[in-house]
Formats: sequence, structure tokens, C-alpha cells
Amino acid sequence: MAQSLFHKVWDAHRVRTLANGQTQLLIGTHLIHEVTTPQAFGMLRDLGLKVAMPHRTFATVDHIVPTDRRTEPFADPLADAMIRELRRNCAEHGIVCFDLNSGRQGIVHMVGPEQGITQPGTTIACGDSHTSTHGAFGAIALGIGTSQVRDVLATQTIALGPLKVRRINVEGRLRPGVYAKDVILHLIRTLGVNGGTGFAYEYGGAVFDRFSMEERMTVCNMSIEGGARVGYVNPDETTFAYLKGRPYSPAGAAWDAAVARWKAVASDPGCPYDDVVTFQGEDIAPTVTWGINPGQGIAITDNVPDPARATAVDEKAAIEEALAYMKLKPGAPLRGTRIDVAFLGSCTNARLSDFQEVARHLRGHRVAPGVKAIAVPGSQLVSLACAAQGIDQIFRDAGFEWREAGCSMCLAMNPDKLVGDQLCASSSNRNFKGRQGSPTGRTLLMSPLMVAAAAVTGAVADAREIFQVR
Repeated sequence: MAQSLFHKVWDAHRVRTLANGQTQLLIGTHLIHEVTTPQAFGMLRDLGLKVAMPHRTFATVDHIVPTDRRTEPFADPLADAMIRELRRNCAEHGIVCFDLNSGRQGIVHMVGPEQGITQPGTTIACGDSHTSTHGAFGAIALGIGTSQVRDVLATQTIALGPLKVRRINVEGRLRPGVYAKDVILHLIRTLGVNGGTGFAYEYGGAVFDRFSMEERMTVCNMSIEGGARVGYVNPDETTFAYLKGRPYSPAGAAWDAAVARWKAVASDPGCPYDDVVTFQGEDIAPTVTWGINPGQGIAITDNVPDPARATAVDEKAAIEEALAYMKLKPGAPLRGTRIDVAFLGSCTNARLSDFQEVARHLRGHRVAPGVKAIAVPGSQLVSLACAAQGIDQIFRDAGFEWREAGCSMCLAMNPDKLVGDQLCASSSNRNFKGRQGSPTGRTLLMSPLMVAAAAVTGAVADAREIFQVR
């Protein structure tokens, strides 16, 4: 019987079905970082256990590391303690760690693909909700909590209930100035932040066929914001070309055998899905969030909602709450709203192609007076590539602060935080209340080029107009 990639990979990693109906699932690759592991390793010690398969575990530091000054000890004693604890645990259990001095440190969801650790047909887990990023390679990639991090360290398995599979097709072509970030914001806006509950999302169609791996990663990254447990794209020649020659990728005859396996794991033609939805790329516009969850977004040419026009009581209340927090007027255009901060970074949009695209348009422009603009590469390898291509200097010349690799202002577990009720144009993935470090800080999610347009104009703007994108 024809099967989807999800069911093929799930069945291949099934250890057994538990009495409660859940599956005990083997985890092929475990990615860890400094925030969700100290307690997990502590629980292992309390139980007298060792890491079951340390060769399947890879570590990096990303959430708490400063992006301006890396001198140790860090000014934040908690951050300093976390990084020292990760180093101790990795050394004790023989786990590879991409530390600050490795030249390969970065956000965990960028390090895995860069190193060729992320591969098709496997299961991947990490104590971070945006682990869905790795699904871009045709993997089942799961964000897990601290107790499950403990379970994977101790047994290399987790218990998980079965999921349905929704196929999401995006056909046609995207218009100039519309990017992968706009695609996923549009999908979440349309299907809802709870629309994917109980589902794995399989992305496909002509737009995804043309997408680079970095664009696919952007969309899969935010699957979790749409309520899905997993988001993935079937592996193809684009996938194989990206992985070839990476440090942890197979080589020689092993490479040919791996590619044959990876091709076979893709969803079979005609396989059944629990649901299928189709979008047209031409219908997607540059999209910006106006509210306090990623589903509260609009096209840049639209106005924010008016709660008076809401048809349901709960919808009206949600709009009113969001507008009050964001300090926006009902029915008003979002375009022209003044910003205080522009942030280009995060595991959603801090890859080389993101900075290349912005640099291509940014040259000759300057950040508007009064705007704090920071650009944070997602990894040390991205930073090095940007330096080699002169991209970092283009950003500096434009008035951006160019930082070291890390999560930075995405969730602000480091010194990069909003102050008071500052409004931030952000290429990150969440716009929840207080997400960027201030309990009253406000976040507008958008594509990297839209962040740049806001930075140079000092207000929410249509990048297609500001940079003459045709």
C-alpha cells in the first residue's frame, strides 16, 4: 500500500506499541543545548544512568550566549552556569559539543543541517519547539520537553501518540518580494494557530519544489506555530545537493547507498492523506503580524481588523485584547506604524541566503534615526560566509549592529531584549506578549527584507516599494 513519508519513517522507528496506544519511538538523532539539558542530566545522575547512545547526541550553545561580547565568565551568572554545565555533561558522557571556540557553534537548528547531521528518513528530537525545522530534509523532527530529553538520553526513545497527516500544496509561483516567511505566515493565518493540532504537515507543490533548502527550513520551522507537531518536505535532488560533502554526511559508496534510501523514503505517488489543502503562490503577499500570536497577520496592503466587524464573541475579544496590547487602532493600516527596533535573526531567518537577499537591496540605504537595528547570524559558519562576501560590512555601513551567532532577541534569554513597550520589526517566529524580553514589548513578525524596509524607513513598510523589488 502506498505510504506517506511520515508513516514510513514512523514505522521504521517504532520500537513497540504501548498499552496506552502510544508508540515507543526510536530517536535517530538527539540535538541538545544549554537550556533544557541541565535538569535532564541531573535526573540521569539521580537514577544512576548513563547516556544510552552518546554517538547519536550532538550539543551546541545558542539560547543564553551573548551576541555582542563573548568574554567569559558571562555577566549573567545563570547563563555562565548553564554553559559550564553543558560542557561538563558533554565531557562526562562523550558527547560532541559545538562550543564557542569550535568555529561551528550556532543555533541548534542551523548547526544540524550545516554539519550534515540532519538527514532524510530519520527521527530527530531536541528540547526546543522549533525542532520541526529539520523536517525540511524529510525527517520526523520533534520538539520535546525536559523530561523527554531525559528519556532520550537514557533510552534513545520517547513515547508519542500517532498523528494524522495533512498535505499542504502551494502551487504556481510567488510574486517578487514574497518569500518563504510570507508563505508560512499566510498558511498560519489561513489555517489557524490550532489548525494543525494532531497533524503532521507535509509541504509540497510547485513552490516547494523550487524552494532552496533554506527556504524549506523557514517554513518547516514555523509549523509548530500553526499547531502541527511536525512539518516536513519530501527529500529530492535539492536535498541531496545540500547534504553532499557535509562533515557528517555519508561519502563514497555510502553516499550512493544513502541517496537510494532517501529517495525511497519520500511519500509514494497516490498515498492517502487525512487532509489535503491547496494554496496558490500568486495569492500570497508580504505578510506582517499585527497581534499577539502568529496567526494574527495581514497582507502589508491590508488594514488591521476591527473587532466591531467580528462575527463571534471570542473572535471579538481576541482582536480587542491584541489591539490593546499592541497599541493599534481598529481598522487602521499597519503600514506607517513607527518601530523602535529591527531584528534580523533567529532559527527562522538567520541563514546565509537571508542576509544575501537583504544585502542585495540594503546597499546605499541607512537605518532611520531612533531605530536600533541588529543583525545576528544564526551560526559561526554563516558569519564567516557573510564576512567573506562583504555582507557584514554592508549591514554595518547601513547602520546595523552586526553580532555574533546565537538566538539573540528571538526569545531574549540573553542580553538582547526589548525595553518597555518598544515595537520590534522581527524576522523571528513568535510574537507572544513579552516574548522578546520585556513584559510590555511588542513584536511584528515579517520577512527579513520587510525588517530591512522597516529599519531604513523607521516604520512598517512595503519592501517592494522601498527597494524597488520587481
